[in-house]
Amino acid sequence: MSEPVFVDTSALYAALDSTDANGTTAVPIWARLLRDVKAGTTELVTHSSVVVESVALVQRRLGMAATRILLDEFVRSMTVVWVDAALHARATTALLAANRRDVSLVDWTSFEVMRERTMDVAFAFDDEFVKQGFTVLAG
Repeated sequence: MSEPVFVDTSALYAALDSTDANGTTAVPIWARLLRDVKAGTTELVTHSSVVVESVALVQRRLGMAATRILLDEFVRSMTVVWVDAALHARATTALLAANRRDVSLVDWTSFEVMRERTMDVAFAFDDEFVKQGFTVLAG
């Protein structure tokens, strides 16, 4: 059985942008995770809103070549949980209940996906994952 690891936009971007402050940490972690996926010991999981957010960020800041790598190589190596109406409703409820401006709807959706799938570990450079009780591989 493979161990699931949630993958956040912050990690995807850092792994693609050599000038990102977290890039030197992200690249070897990403390489290790991909080896673990190939060995069948790890499943990388994200959700469709992270894909949308990541594509928008990478396309605008790094260009289409990096966007192609993101989609053809990075996203293809992950299980993508599609945000449906029920997941969206849970995430928006959590966002409004928290009453915080500094945590995005995409993040609340990530936390919901992780809880729903009983995931403990995230590849992220976002302290909110730790504040929500998850272990991060970076950050």
